[in-house]
Amino acid sequence: MKCLLIASESAEMLFYWTDLEFQQNIQKQYGASQEEGHGFPAFEDSISTLFAPIIISFSTMVTEADSYTSFTTENNHIYVLHQFDECLYIAVNGDGEEKEEDLRRKIYVMNKMIEVLFGMVTLSGNLLRKELRARDTEQRLRLWKHLQSLLETYSHLRENDQSFLVEAVERLIHPTLCEQCIEFLERRLVQQINSSVERGGEEVLHAFILVHTKLLAFYSSRNASILSASDLLALIIMAQNMYPSNVDVDDPSPEVQSGDSLSNSTDKPSPTDKDSKKPVRGGTPVFEFVDPDIQMAEDSLSTLEGYPPDPATPHKVFLEVSQKDGLYPMMPHSMYCLKLWPGITLVLLTKFPHSGVAMSVYTFWEAFAKLEKRLNEGQGGSTRGQPMHEVRSKLDKFLKTLALNGIQSSQLQNVWTEFKNRAFSRGGPGFSRDLIPWCKNMKTQLCGIYRQCFLSDSGPDDTPRRLSPGLQERAQTMVQEQLMDWKDFLLVKSKRNITMVSYPLSDFPGLVHFICVDRSSGQMIAPSLSITERTTSELGKGPVAQYIKNKMWSLVSTTRHYLQKGYSTLTLRDGDFYFCYFLWFENETGFKLEAKDIPIMPDDFAPIGMLAQNYYRKLLRYYSKNHPGETVKCYELLTVHLGVIPTEIILQHCRQLASKLWEPSRNPLL
Repeated sequence: MKCLLIASESAEMLFYWTDLEFQQNIQKQYGASQEEGHGFPAFEDSISTLFAPIIISFSTMVTEADSYTSFTTENNHIYVLHQFDECLYIAVNGDGEEKEEDLRRKIYVMNKMIEVLFGMVTLSGNLLRKELRARDTEQRLRLWKHLQSLLETYSHLRENDQSFLVEAVERLIHPTLCEQCIEFLERRLVQQINSSVERGGEEVLHAFILVHTKLLAFYSSRNASILSASDLLALIIMAQNMYPSNVDVDDPSPEVQSGDSLSNSTDKPSPTDKDSKKPVRGGTPVFEFVDPDIQMAEDSLSTLEGYPPDPATPHKVFLEVSQKDGLYPMMPHSMYCLKLWPGITLVLLTKFPHSGVAMSVYTFWEAFAKLEKRLNEGQGGSTRGQPMHEVRSKLDKFLKTLALNGIQSSQLQNVWTEFKNRAFSRGGPGFSRDLIPWCKNMKTQLCGIYRQCFLSDSGPDDTPRRLSPGLQERAQTMVQEQLMDWKDFLLVKSKRNITMVSYPLSDFPGLVHFICVDRSSGQMIAPSLSITERTTSELGKGPVAQYIKNKMWSLVSTTRHYLQKGYSTLTLRDGDFYFCYFLWFENETGFKLEAKDIPIMPDDFAPIGMLAQNYYRKLLRYYSKNHPGETVKCYELLTVHLGVIPTEIILQHCRQLASKLWEPSRNPLL
């Protein structure tokens, strides 16, 4: 009984996702009221009718500065609401499987994925509405289906993958192979692509190899910015959405064991995209009806399934770029996701031609946003804190550059001329609150230039912006040849990345499971908890393994709750097990820094994690204020012990385990 939707302030539906149970409930509620012979109303209309009072109520309360963020109905349905600019997100759960925190996290993750897909267009409610609710019905349904699939993929990973539970990237632990692959990506693959005449003006900035959701190798070119953990997790979701992991199909035969030498392995051909079906994410797929009369727009969605996108066509993604002069969010890239074998994927991130335009647009957008904020705060009449005169000269030059490149900028030019007349002329109102609407208009026009340059099918000069299909195929073949002898091992290794056997019973008696996270790099390490028909963890695949898995998921939720309240240490006993959580800081030499009070966050604060909103980046920035000149690192450790182990021994184990996990000789790539 689940639902997530996005609506405009006027209660117009911009996107929705529901599970089958929620759909059937809506049909019972609104279908019975229809006159005989007229059939069911369009499902979208029913959703709009159901949520319109809530949307209008929320908008009214926001206007009166007395808004709410969640409520529970008499039948225990939980509603969570959050507004991003002009778009209202609503998440609903009626089956008790999700708590308020889970729904809020789902909303933020959905917003993150939309930012990755549409970039700065998300900063303008009107332009985002045009993207999410395109006039072309087929185009809109295709986009909604893609967003629904991304949401289901995330939910599946969140429920089954430890890296998405704690929102950190997990690397395959095999130093020799990892180093070989990184060297191959650097010296052969990326060099050959970037020197090819078939690259269409693009340049590979990042290249990485995924085995299911785990990172085998990652290479960034010298002039590339660091790829944030948040963006990398979002890209892994997109890769998994394109080529879903089906462990029982992807993994080699049971005879293949986790070791450096493999025998009796069979190289099964990859099923075609047409024959292989995506596993259902969390139950019955969306838009599946028993009643043949209830089809409506879902027929169109089914028709669209028969026309998969061209795999040679890259995805446009908008990622964070860090430069010497500052941080630029939502900068345009192309993402090429090349399937090597089932479960193993090569991802290339390339730089867009004319990407400098995006940086300029964001710089100007930020200047007008800051000016608008100052004017709203009543700081008009003075521009000492906002160098608008410098912005004036740069923006004039920028408009000339746009015209030379054939970019339509007449509307931006007109608004900018009016802004200058009001702000800089002697007879104008100057920098007063009267400029606020013009600041908003300037921001919208800048987002329109961004949309024209980076969300259209061709660039400003109408040149194709993609690596040629032949070049992609050669890149794919090169990596396949490099990994041919390792592929079966990698698929097994991804399910048994590290094992508890690696941590001897004599050193850690009673230790059942652990998760350790380096929040500075956004990476984690943990023994496998995979429980499928063909692969099991060391705990087996019976009730004990499932119990530990459920408890780990519950423990992470509990630790986030207490971390939000300002607690960095937590110990609790639950039946036969003892759970511990620690968060601490170190400098770059490994010296543990003195503990400091963690900021207490309000209940409606963004969910703690690294995917949707990077809480730990803010926490590191807060803690580093007292350590100027030092590189501060943040770590988390969660452990599960048998309850019979004395508390003092458990705490000693945690200290030893934390130091052992990050030894250079053990995990050099971490």
